[in-house]
Amino acid sequence: MAKRILVVEDNDLNRKLFCDVLKSQGYAVEPCADGLEALDRARQFVPNLIIMDIQLPNISGLDLIEAAKGDATLRAIPVLAVTAYAGKGDEERIRDAGAEGYLAKPVSIGPFMAAVRGLVEKTTA
Repeated sequence: MAKRILVVEDNDLNRKLFCDVLKSQGYAVEPCADGLEALDRARQFVPNLIIMDIQLPNISGLDLIEAAKGDATLRAIPVLAVTAYAGKGDEERIRDAGAEGYLAKPVSIGPFMAAVRGLVEKTTA
């Protein structure tokens, strides 16, 4: 069975790129443009990995990561945080929120897939 990945990204082009690349590598992908829907979508889809944009409208990706890590159902799902606003201390804040991986945009496909594979292989679901 294909590993499942939830892609939480409000930018249409980035979301499509991530989803297309992941699908081409054999993953089952669920796109989510609205951060407010992300946790409900994760509970329904039960992904092996959540790719989380940090800069989302309405809610911060950091808040979503913290909420997921505080949720018994979602806690064990690894999170790969992706952000265009990589400033000093951002990676530390993102990892402190609970993200297991971190990439700065623009994302190159090689490092992106290496990060995805590394985190997906940690899950047993």
